[in-house]
Amino acid sequence: QVQLVESGGGSVQAGGSLRLSCVASEYLRGFNCMAWFRQGPGKEREGVAGMELGGTSRFYSDSLEGRFTISQDWRKNTVYLEMNSLKPEDTAIYYCAADPKNECSGGRWDKHWNYPAWGRGTQVTVSA
Repeated sequence: QVQLVESGGGSVQAGGSLRLSCVASEYLRGFNCMAWFRQGPGKEREGVAGMELGGTSRFYSDSLEGRFTISQDWRKNTVYLEMNSLKPEDTAIYYCAADPKNECSGGRWDKHWNYPAWGRGTQVTVSA
């Protein structure tokens, strides 16, 4: 079973930036879907961004207002999430998820049940 490890979380002031990384423990099928989810205190888990390893299409939550960018390096089995202009409402545990068998097609990227592999999460805290 593929293992995912997130890193790059931390505590920042509002307006600051962070870059999260997610590394898979093994080679994943080219153009498989990987995504970032987050869950803030007292909130439901929500999709943040998704894309295929080796691909260029990007999918985002409408709530991000263009502040986040997802990217990938399939040679390293890695996806990144660059977060800029962070706000206190971005405070959450950020999780990486992977679907080794499918692309991010058919509106599936932000539906958590499509992902058989998950990381343990990394905490992002944004102070006012």
